[in-house]
Amino acid sequence: MIYFVYPWLALLFFAPFLIRAFFKTDKSFNQGALKIPFLKDFSLIGKVSNSFALNKNLKAFSKSFLFLLLVWGFLVLALMRPVSVSEPLRLQNKGRDILLVTDISTSMLEEDFAYQNKMFSRLDAVRVVVADFVQKRLNDRLGLILFGTRAYLQVPLTFDKKALFDVLTSMQAGMAGQSTSIGDAVALALKTLKESKTDKQNQVIILLTDGESNDGNMSFAQALKLAKDEGVKIYTIGVGAPSFSIAQAFFGIQNSDLDEEGLKKLAEETKGRYFKVTNLSELVGVYQKIDDLELQDYEQSVVYPQKELYYWPLLIAVFLFTAALFLSLFENARRSS
Repeated sequence: MIYFVYPWLALLFFAPFLIRAFFKTDKSFNQGALKIPFLKDFSLIGKVSNSFALNKNLKAFSKSFLFLLLVWGFLVLALMRPVSVSEPLRLQNKGRDILLVTDISTSMLEEDFAYQNKMFSRLDAVRVVVADFVQKRLNDRLGLILFGTRAYLQVPLTFDKKALFDVLTSMQAGMAGQSTSIGDAVALALKTLKESKTDKQNQVIILLTDGESNDGNMSFAQALKLAKDEGVKIYTIGVGAPSFSIAQAFFGIQNSDLDEEGLKKLAEETKGRYFKVTNLSELVGVYQKIDDLELQDYEQSVVYPQKELYYWPLLIAVFLFTAALFLSLFENARRSS
């Protein structure tokens, strides 16, 4: 669709006729050394402006005047500022930056999550539930940190959900080490969010672990103080760890007890919440609660892309005037010869 920003400027097209109607042509102009071939046409403008029979009187004008009138018409069209409007675009409001910090130590191999009479490992349950959570966060940038003995930023904050799904599908317990370094994981998450330009109130960390911090360069207490100072909200999820497990019996895995007190304090100090889960349905419920707590604004702003078109009639006017000038010079040169 095309519209004019200043449609009322179309009245300027009649300016030459109005000039003649209110101002008389000075005849002395025709007696000077400078001769303007179409000046005599202004004597006819008064007659035309007082008559509705414009088509009948146009024949009385010289071709030069009509040509210049055409140029003036294109100039007026450019002044009216024609604009092309495209189909509306719906822009989603900016969401949150959410870092998923997930424990992949070997204790996550414990198969104590039941679903439809089948047992799943904690890691497999986390893989499915987190993938569903990611799919629901339409407006957010999400990142993924996996940790064990060491913490690694596997997926930086991004809108690319496929990158997250690929890592969730391929992650394996023990690939980051057998022990648990919660302090390092929290510190890496805070460092990653600090580099983001998103407001602190729109930054969230979701920490999931089934053990206590027993390794790493930063202690749990240091990480807690750092998190409190940064002011980033942290939700903590503790996966229940029984004292005896299949992983311990067959693989000799040292399964540490869950540090619930530490996780609770970390969540409270950062204005988040702590959740304890022991089965798949509880894990699904926890991520649903977090999804509800971190409400997304789905209102969309609508913009109409616009493209300026004034330069087209302007270019045509310049081209026509230039062509008329050259033709006039050529005609005068031909007559002189």
